[in-house]
Amino acid sequence: QVQLVESGGGLVQTGGSLRLSCAASGRTFSSYAMGWFRQAPGKEREFVAAITSSGDLTYYADSVKGRFTISRDNAKNTLYLQMNSLKPGDPAVYSCAARQSYGFAISSRVYDSWGQGTQVTVSA
Repeated sequence: QVQLVESGGGLVQTGGSLRLSCAASGRTFSSYAMGWFRQAPGKEREFVAAITSSGDLTYYADSVKGRFTISRDNAKNTLYLQMNSLKPGDPAVYSCAARQSYGFAISSRVYDSWGQGTQVTVSA
């Protein structure tokens, strides 16, 4: 188990940018593949991006390719999601998730730990 805490959400205008952070506890952060998911009210959780435990490979949902960038700093036990060119369709609660594996996954079922999420709101 690893504890995760997201931060960096807020209100931004269409076309603006935000950087989300996910702080992880423990000294084994570098052994976890990580993912970002989002969920809007009344809708299912949606995969956003994922990264291997070492950070050498990444994968993105088609809806965010070219706009979002996932990265990590294992020395700081922190995962990031840089969000550019935000659209009205992007608002949701964004959560980070951890899986004790090298490889990333797009299914939420295979992740072991979840943060509480941070709210992202985009004005129309």
